[in-house]
Amino acid sequence: MRTTIAALIHTIAPYDTLEEQHKQATLRWINSGAPLYRIHKPATPPQHLVAYFAVFDPAQQQLLLVDHRQAELWLPTGGHVEPDEHPQTAVIREAREELGLRARFLLPNPLFLTVTQTVGHSAGHTDVSLWYVLHGDSQQALRYDHSEFLQVTWFPLKQLPYERSDPHLRRFVAKLQQFGATEPEKTPAPRRIRRSSSQLR
Repeated sequence: MRTTIAALIHTIAPYDTLEEQHKQATLRWINSGAPLYRIHKPATPPQHLVAYFAVFDPAQQQLLLVDHRQAELWLPTGGHVEPDEHPQTAVIREAREELGLRARFLLPNPLFLTVTQTVGHSAGHTDVSLWYVLHGDSQQALRYDHSEFLQVTWFPLKQLPYERSDPHLRRFVAKLQQFGATEPEKTPAPRRIRRSSSQLR
């Protein structure tokens, strides 16, 4: 699997100098033989693989973000890659567990790569994050994991909460727009996801 993940990293065309630096650092880390996966909570080893999946509605030009309890940030959904798990498999699993969503990949491989020091309640370790893009429908009701997220919201691309989000989100969105995302004629306001009646019981 180590060779497979290295090959996956090689498919990512860097958006800028920083992503190129992150790509080369990640390949050195993989080739060093260091452990790649989190094996004990909360953060052992202190650097490990994460699979982000940005749920994007291309028709409405909206991105789904979650208000994450541990990180205290608005983030794309995602999770830790399990030992010997392909990152795409992790996305499929996490999409089902966190959002009750069947993963529909807009791109087969990750679009973006980041190496980030964590903050909030989970501060103190390094996430090597592969950012996948899933097709989403901002009109679809979602069942999200209330133990992990305070709320989930569809944000128009022009109204993303960059001041309280992943430090690389702005760069990710710019790269996403390079891959065919066009601006809508009108930009709707952010729309929170209401709980269904069954979730309020």
